[in-house]
Amino acid sequence: MSVFVSGCMDTTYAPEDHAYFGGEIINPKNNYVTLHLAEDQVDTLFLDEENRFFKKIDDVKSGLYAFLHGGEYQLVLLEPQDSVMLRLNTLDFDESLVFTGIGSKKNNYLIKSFLQDESEDKKKSTLFKMSPEEFEDYLNSKREEKKEHLSLFLEKYPSSEFFKNIAEANIDYNNYYYREVYPFGYYGDSKLVHFKDLPEHFYDFRKDINYNFEALREYATYNRFLIAHFNNLALDEYYKNTDQHLYFDRQSLKYNLKKLELIDSLVNVDAIKNYLLKVNIRESIYMNDDLDETKQLLASYLEKSTSEIDKKDVNNLVTRLNRLKPGEPIPDVTLVNVMDEPQNLKSLIDKPTVIYFWSSNFDLNHKNLYYRTKKLKDRYPDLNVIAININDENKMYWKNTLKRNKFSTQNEYRFENLGEGMKTLVINSVYTILLVDSSGHIISSKNSLYSKEFENNFEKLIAQK
Repeated sequence: MSVFVSGCMDTTYAPEDHAYFGGEIINPKNNYVTLHLAEDQVDTLFLDEENRFFKKIDDVKSGLYAFLHGGEYQLVLLEPQDSVMLRLNTLDFDESLVFTGIGSKKNNYLIKSFLQDESEDKKKSTLFKMSPEEFEDYLNSKREEKKEHLSLFLEKYPSSEFFKNIAEANIDYNNYYYREVYPFGYYGDSKLVHFKDLPEHFYDFRKDINYNFEALREYATYNRFLIAHFNNLALDEYYKNTDQHLYFDRQSLKYNLKKLELIDSLVNVDAIKNYLLKVNIRESIYMNDDLDETKQLLASYLEKSTSEIDKKDVNNLVTRLNRLKPGEPIPDVTLVNVMDEPQNLKSLIDKPTVIYFWSSNFDLNHKNLYYRTKKLKDRYPDLNVIAININDENKMYWKNTLKRNKFSTQNEYRFENLGEGMKTLVINSVYTILLVDSSGHIISSKNSLYSKEFENNFEKLIAQK
């Protein structure tokens, strides 16, 4: 890597509106990296024989740019005159990511902050057991600690105002995020009405929110804050003129319509607004089986979104979801087995069937799915299990993952056309489970293998065998 980087250093004497981005991928999952330079500009950077890539970017504007490889994604902060090189190992994508070159210090700071935030997030359930006062003290302490660390960094490595704003925003919006999700974790769905009992100053930070921070529109910390924030704001409407002891229903029509209304009224930057509207409409209609409510949600969304592409996607999603209602025949798609032989999904179903989806990017979840469904099949020999890999890399990586884990390859498949298969079966995540009876009709398409709903639907399935 050192030779490659030093070779790139000579290019930094270019006009000041240029920047350079490149790097090396260890254990690549495919032969390219995609770089998102703008909402409608995606560059494909192909790896050479040494798994390296390089890009000269003309007229670069200071910003956070997404780069993707093998189904995983991170950000790089680029400014004019930067020459940023990365090195990562796909076996440990985020943790192995290191930047070198001009502009590397700020990027290494941000990735280190990202990993720290990710580690803290795993302790969320413990934090939610704290009283509101203890929770606030903890958050304030962590925030001051991070601000001090940033000050020391800026003293040692003088940086642009743009980087400083991004780094400070990361600290602030991470803090704000925990305040917004706290009532959901502390009170739970059964007692969420008591969010009104939080200390009067608990949400004082809301006066400082920038709903239109365009430079952060790709930033996960900012986006997850906004999602949690609008979830929380809509609670006021949910509990207005309602039984105060009502169990909180995330699928409430009134609640989800209010979220769309709030997003529309408070966010002015189209890219941010359209993203939030789409995230919320997809979640609400995905879990809603009421046709009339779905129509109302869709109408509200279509009125507010300014993205014709998003509107088309959401309309198509509603159409596809209607084909996955209980009692409907499962749509047919072409799968490919480990022998690279195409097979129609419907032809594989002649008994009660559990269909799950997995990705090597979620290794622990994959193992849990495999062993859980194996136990089900051991208990119910007449049960059929179909596992479908949804990774975006080449087929050998898929097969090698099975081999490395010493998993049986029987009943293991991939989509012949990944994009079409994901759309047809409306794969929302690796937690989606389809239950189908022996005649190929859907029992349920909205399960998590670990939910009570799955157990109930599975019992219905077994009873019909």
